[in-house]
Amino acid sequence: MLIKDLNNCEEFIAGDKTILRELLHPQKITNVAFRYSLAHATVKAGESSTSHALKTSEVYYILEGEGEMHIGDESAMVHAGQAVVIPPNARQYIRNVSRGALKFLCIVDPAWRVEDEEIM
Repeated sequence: MLIKDLNNCEEFIAGDKTILRELLHPQKITNVAFRYSLAHATVKAGESSTSHALKTSEVYYILEGEGEMHIGDESAMVHAGQAVVIPPNARQYIRNVSRGALKFLCIVDPAWRVEDEEIM
């Protein structure tokens, strides 16, 4: 059985400037086979992630707060309890419009790799 605690995951600033904690990544966990990576992201009040694109598909699941999601030429308001599907190679960023932190899970399939991300 594998159980990861968010509080024990190292926090770092990702390439898109979100505060990230990587929960699951197949290259960092032995004896478990899966393709995707799972990370917890935070964007502070009034801030945005940097526009970027991944070669892989991604899903954001909003845990807390409200944001304005931008994918390609589209934008929409998102809030806790919603999932956002981001297609491969789509230019994307999210802006926190809350008074508090915007928190969400990032599921990338196949798993995130630095060489698959382009910061704009």
